[in-house]
Amino acid sequence: MDLGLQKKVVLVMAASKGLGKAVATEYAREGALVMIAARSAASLQQAAEEIREATGGEVETCVADVSKRADIDSLMERTIERFGGLDVLVTNAGGPPGGTFDDFEDDVWERAFQSNLLNVVRLIRAALPHLRYRGGGRILNITSTSIKQPIEGLILSNTFRAGIQGLAKTLAVELAPDNILINTVAPGRIDTDRVRELDAARAQVNGTTVEQMRSLHEQHIPLGRYGTPEEFAKVVVFLGSQANTYVTGSSLLIDGGMVRAL
Repeated sequence: MDLGLQKKVVLVMAASKGLGKAVATEYAREGALVMIAARSAASLQQAAEEIREATGGEVETCVADVSKRADIDSLMERTIERFGGLDVLVTNAGGPPGGTFDDFEDDVWERAFQSNLLNVVRLIRAALPHLRYRGGGRILNITSTSIKQPIEGLILSNTFRAGIQGLAKTLAVELAPDNILINTVAPGRIDTDRVRELDAARAQVNGTTVEQMRSLHEQHIPLGRYGTPEEFAKVVVFLGSQANTYVTGSSLLIDGGMVRAL
C-alpha cells in the first residue's frame, strides 16, 4: 500500500525516545520530512542521528517545552522555515506524575494541565493555518488507554487524556470542511521507558519485583505480551497518511486487547 507520505512534512512531539521516536522513525522510513521536538537538545540530536541511520530519511530537530506557548510558536516557525509547510501533526507528551487525588495540590494540577492538555490546544492552533494552506492534513494525538478505562493511581493522566479525546471528537466536526482528519491513538502496555518506570513504581508499592509486575499485566492482555513501539508507530503512521481518507474523530486502542470496555 502506498501511504502517500513521500516528501510530506511531519512534526512529532516528545520524539527523543519512546513512542514519539518510534513514530518519527516510521514516518522517515516512508519518505516523509520529519521534524522532531523535545526538551533535551542532546537527546534530540542522538535520536535524529539514529533515525537517519535506520531509515536514510531527512530528520531535523527543534528544542521545545510544550508547556510554553512561545516554544510552540517557535517550533512551528522552525518547521515551516525548514520544510516549507506542514502536513501531519503528532501531539505527544510524557505522562504526569502518578498518584491519587489526595496527593496533589493546585500547582501540580496546573502543571499537568499545561503539559498534557493545553499544549495540545496550542499545537493544533499553531498548526491549523499551515494545514489549511496545504488543502488538508492529519492530526494524531497520542494519549493512553485511560481514555476508555481509568488507570488506578494515575488520576492526572486519567483526567487530562480524556480531555484530549473530547477535544479531538469536537474538532473532527469543525475541521472536516478543511479536509483535516484528527484521531486519538491510545497505547496500552507498550514496552517503553515510561511503562517500565510505572511497573517499577507499582512493584515497589506492592512489594514485588518488576518482572512479577510485568507478568501480572501480561496475564490481562489477550495477546499475552507488551506491545513494541514499532507496532504502535505503524498504526499511527497509517492514520496520519494519505491512505487514511475516511477515519476521523475516532479513538483507537493499541493495547493487544487489554481494555474490555465497549
